[in-house]
Amino acid sequence: MSVAIPAPEDVQASRCAALVDEWVRAGVTQAVVCPGSRSTPMVMALAAEPRVDLHVRLDERSAGFTALGIGLATGRPAVISVTSGTAAAELHPAVVEADLARVPLIVCTADRPPELQGVGAPQTIAQGGLYGTAVRFEVDLGVADWAGRSSWRSLGSRLVAEALAGPRGPGPVQLNLPCREPLVGQPLALPPGRPEGAPWHQAWRPPVGGPGPVELLGSVLVGPDRVARSGLIVAGGGAGDPEAVLALAGALGWPVLADPRSGCRLDRPGVVAAADAILREPAAAFRLRPDVVIRLGAPWASKVVGVALEEAVAAGGTEILVDPHWAWADPDRRAAVVVAAEPGAWCRSVVAGLTEAEVSPSPFPWLAGWTEAEGAAQEAISDWCDAQRGVTEPGLARALVEALPAGASLVVSSSMPVRDVEWFGPARPDSLRVLANRGANGIDGVVSTALGVALTGGPVVALVGDLAFLHDLTALVRPAGFDPPLTVVVADNGGGGIFSFLLQAETLELDWFEALFGTPQAVDPAAAAAGLGIPVREVAGIEAFRTALEEGLAGGGLSVICVRLPERPVNTVLHQELQGQVGAALERLFG
Repeated sequence: MSVAIPAPEDVQASRCAALVDEWVRAGVTQAVVCPGSRSTPMVMALAAEPRVDLHVRLDERSAGFTALGIGLATGRPAVISVTSGTAAAELHPAVVEADLARVPLIVCTADRPPELQGVGAPQTIAQGGLYGTAVRFEVDLGVADWAGRSSWRSLGSRLVAEALAGPRGPGPVQLNLPCREPLVGQPLALPPGRPEGAPWHQAWRPPVGGPGPVELLGSVLVGPDRVARSGLIVAGGGAGDPEAVLALAGALGWPVLADPRSGCRLDRPGVVAAADAILREPAAAFRLRPDVVIRLGAPWASKVVGVALEEAVAAGGTEILVDPHWAWADPDRRAAVVVAAEPGAWCRSVVAGLTEAEVSPSPFPWLAGWTEAEGAAQEAISDWCDAQRGVTEPGLARALVEALPAGASLVVSSSMPVRDVEWFGPARPDSLRVLANRGANGIDGVVSTALGVALTGGPVVALVGDLAFLHDLTALVRPAGFDPPLTVVVADNGGGGIFSFLLQAETLELDWFEALFGTPQAVDPAAAAAGLGIPVREVAGIEAFRTALEEGLAGGGLSVICVRLPERPVNTVLHQELQGQVGAALERLFG
């Protein structure tokens, strides 16, 4: 008796449907797809799944960063599905960022079948190993085979597990999916899944052990008199539960130098937001030099903070790095102790150890000195910003952080925006979620990343420079009806503003500097956005900016605010003036 063999196109459709069902069982709820023929079986499976929110993007590079933004905001992988050839190559920048920033991402690249490889078939490139070591896991399933259907659920579930809980921490995975024509089929009965909608595999990675509180209490954190040494907690992106971090700071009597991305930049005693400005003043940096530094999360963008920590270690201090993914994020190689643990949980365990050992906080003058410096610096920054007639980069960053409503997300571009928010953004009574692509630290795909964040819920504001905005202009090329709650604030200083702060600006002739680094733009960002049908508001004053931001957020859709800033050489001078005013305040404080 002969057994009917399913049609190949139906087998392809069934395999994709099984993979999608397993992704949903494992917690995947969003997918980004780009138009293309070879990816039809996967796109149709995603579109047919009501539990998946499907987002269509027209440019693969932008789509990759949109999916990255979803993962950055939610901690769960989104699926990005594209056709074969250069479409798959366009995802590489987003894959690199997801790797270095540890953002989960499922990259599904359609491919030509084996008989079309190496014979000049269109849209055919070597896609195996396309992303090198950037992916946590990659698999090529070959052409769909009904005999192999028992493996489909396991493979789909493993892709999510590898993206979330692999030994290198969260990151991107690649599924390469060769498909034969015809590409449109109907799913057959799927292989049965686990009962009650459970995923095929439930991966769990126990916390990595490391030097614990007991060992640290006696040798690093606490002196022989059971009094905590003078120290700092330096919190960056990924620092863990802010309440746990602040509880440890309170138990030690230490300040917290809080990067905006850490979630710790709250208006609480001991929280320091103006660390960059404070540590630029030599007398303050000397007086406030710590004996111990605990570093949680990613490093600050500020080189000044990094140099101050390096000088503290050179003077005999000790740095502890708490690193949950064993990424060894220590580019200056200062850390004497590396703890492989989730930062929030580690902070709580240290607090418990301090309480049990009856350790007293650091003597009062230590924390008081930092608190007074923070107060003086913040007052000087506010006074300077209030005295400016027009909008400045520091004033824009400060006003934006102050004005955003509770529950908003701020996506900040690399280069000057992330630094201005880090240096001049004040502490807030409530936590502001600040996100940035600081894995590779590039300006690529920032608007697209912000779109991905906005797809998870708003309001969302992106702060980008004019170069970053124009670099990602295809993010605004969108299908009809695509109108997420995103307000893009373009800090327009007419080129690459950060280079004016570097040695190149001082050593090169002006013409050469402008041509090679300043790169003034012939394209007006406001006109470009308007030409793509985006509502645009152009402002040149700080009150006008606040009004435009309020209107943009109230509108609830996609809009652009173009803020005209002083020319780049003037901007450099303004930063120097501001630092001079902070320095004068600190000099009065510390003598």
